[in-house]
Amino acid sequence: MTKRMAYVDKTNGNLVASHDDNGTIRHTAVNKNARSDIKKQKPSVIWLTGLSGAGKSTIANRVEKRLHSLGYHTYLLDGDNIRQGLNCDLGFTDNDRNENIRRIAEVSKLMADAGLIVITAAISPFLSQRQFSRELMEAEEFIEVFVDTPLEVAEQRDVKGLYKKARCGELKNFTGIDSPYEVPVNPECTIKTLEMPADQAAETVVQLLKKRRRIL
Repeated sequence: MTKRMAYVDKTNGNLVASHDDNGTIRHTAVNKNARSDIKKQKPSVIWLTGLSGAGKSTIANRVEKRLHSLGYHTYLLDGDNIRQGLNCDLGFTDNDRNENIRRIAEVSKLMADAGLIVITAAISPFLSQRQFSRELMEAEEFIEVFVDTPLEVAEQRDVKGLYKKARCGELKNFTGIDSPYEVPVNPECTIKTLEMPADQAAETVVQLLKKRRRIL
């Protein structure tokens, strides 16, 4: 098996997957199926995307709590938390944001390989980032959830004060202000937060997992 790599296409700034034929991936004695079978679940990556302040973390936490109450093995990867550790060396240029998502996607894949249901909450503003992440996973594993909140509502919430800083010019390349958010084209699920409270949104995601037979 060839080794996966990624690069930024200089013509359009997109994150692109590639392969290195000189590298190999060693197979382990215990494979993904064995790890997931013992947990009685199918590995999945639930990828919540949306503006800062859209409600991704709130919904992600409630999804994990609900799955945990049902006895499933999960892990929540929150973009803000990951920037405090694994990705603390990255800024907010397009290249750094691409690298941020690449690392999160690779960690998500490792956790899926461990047989877990991974809930990822990250702005991931670019279509190419989400497509790259999807292509890392096996078919049916990647479930994109668009947390759809209007910019004016997300900015009004502004719990972390980031929109205010961006409007004042203190924070550059901020998604929704001076850097675009590319709306998902065909996500597996769209949550309109003005129409659906967080608990209902979480249950919608859980029911989608059941419908897709990722859980019983």
